[in-house]
Amino acid sequence: MSDGDAERAVEFTGPERVEVVPIDDPVPDPDEVVVEASVSAVSAGSELLAYRGELDPETVADEELSSLDGDLSYPLRYGYAVVGRVTAVGDAVDPSWRDRTVFAFNPHESRFAVSPDALRTVPDGIDPETATLFANAETAVTLTLDAAPRIGERVAVFGQGVVGLLTTALLARSGAETVVAVEPNDRRRELAAEFGADAVVDPSRYDGREGVVDAVRERAGDGVDLAVEVSGRPETLETAVETTRFDGRVIVGSWYGTKRADLGFGDHFHRGRVTVRSSQVTTIAPELRGRWDSERRRETAWRELRQLDADLDVADRLVTDRVPVVGAPTAYRRLADEAEPTLQVLFTY
Repeated sequence: MSDGDAERAVEFTGPERVEVVPIDDPVPDPDEVVVEASVSAVSAGSELLAYRGELDPETVADEELSSLDGDLSYPLRYGYAVVGRVTAVGDAVDPSWRDRTVFAFNPHESRFAVSPDALRTVPDGIDPETATLFANAETAVTLTLDAAPRIGERVAVFGQGVVGLLTTALLARSGAETVVAVEPNDRRRELAAEFGADAVVDPSRYDGREGVVDAVRERAGDGVDLAVEVSGRPETLETAVETTRFDGRVIVGSWYGTKRADLGFGDHFHRGRVTVRSSQVTTIAPELRGRWDSERRRETAWRELRQLDADLDVADRLVTDRVPVVGAPTAYRRLADEAEPTLQVLFTY
């Protein structure tokens, strides 16, 4: 095999250090298949935490995903949105798996062996680039399930990255009276309006938190019933709380890693009976488990992704960079240092 055809993986070797390392050509165990990656999506949230050294190295990466079952110490292979084709099957695997297009919660690797149980077959009619958005779509579905929007409610979504935009789109279809998107990036605010936001707020226009709070409250009719915080900035949490009405709800989807901020939950939080709740896609909320399981949520995410693609050409709008995997170090530097023009970065293989 020539160097140009060598199998490769993206590896974080330290803060702001990324290498593309050679890996052995995988051989499947009897109960495994081999997937050849065609494209993988970079998470501008959690992967930038890994790049910047803002993850607790003792934290378990993800207890539910076998490909991410270690801790978060360096060297670290981290990623969870690969789409590719099954090229080999183990002796104990149904041969119908061969040649399937699949989604894998796997780090950025050109080829890898994995149990079929860990794969999601990409439905017919969804192209590979759109399929890389599945993990983000499933997160947006989880946020919406946890938020439990009621018809006629007023909602604010803080942060319009990929997850924020998808969440805005789902909430806009939920029967909410008003959806306000809060985002400093001009292009992302434009996309938020295209994805269904009724109003947008640029927080960079205001000197302090109070100005942002007033702007959101004005656009939402004196406050929101529900705020979703997906900006990745811990200081935004206090702003989200302050925008809510009495007995309002704040759903926190951001993973802050080791980032810290001084938060002053004052009179409004205390007297306003505001509920703050974390949301994470690894699990389903206890009150939903009698009716919802992972399979139902997965099917919902694929269905919503297909609909968003039909209505909005979602991948064409969200994908800003397509980078050969050998260019991963440059791609992460660009994400970290030049975030303004970038949204969804894809590695190609």
